[in-house]
Amino acid sequence: MDADTIRGALAGRLSAEGARWLDETCREVADEPAVLAAAFPAAGRRCGRGPLDAAGPELAGWTVDDAARTMLLLALTWLDVVGETTRMYYGGDPAEKRAVLRALPVLDVGEHGVPLVLDALRSNDTRLVAAAMGPYAADRLDLESWRRGVLKCVYCGVPLANVADLHAKADDRLGRMLADFAAERRAAGRSVPADVRLVLDRLDQETRCASSTRIST
Repeated sequence: MDADTIRGALAGRLSAEGARWLDETCREVADEPAVLAAAFPAAGRRCGRGPLDAAGPELAGWTVDDAARTMLLLALTWLDVVGETTRMYYGGDPAEKRAVLRALPVLDVGEHGVPLVLDALRSNDTRLVAAAMGPYAADRLDLESWRRGVLKCVYCGVPLANVADLHAKADDRLGRMLADFAAERRAAGRSVPADVRLVLDRLDQETRCASSTRIST
């Protein structure tokens, strides 16, 4: 995912007035970062809040205001992006926080976005938990924090399809954590979510394949 992908997805979803406002405001933010304080919360009203229809798998679940707010953050210079992104997250409502979390993979914030992701994972807002476990978390969280993020999704009922790179990063430790969760659910007479079973089945299959390979060699 990159800025061009987001810009292209927005192209067919903005009114002429919304597109003009976003272009003008991005230029203003580039010149004066303080403009962002008023522009960031206004993006939903000025650009819209509907889904980014047919935007492709990279932007699945994104809304127009998510993308517009990302473009505003991308307008910041590298000197301002960390401070302003952090400020927009902690000062924002849930929709604004979600936009920041979704924007992190395309912003030049380095490790400075990690505290924002961890803060979102401490919340019980499923919108924030889902957004937190995107590509940035897959790249930047330490493995134990990432595993706990996956488990938080499971406990909150967030589909594991929201977890970026799940199948590439899932390991035996995560498998044991999910197996314990599944056992607790069964003991309580509750069903195990289908996506949890799929991860466990895949890890079990990989273990059997690895064992077969060792035996054959």
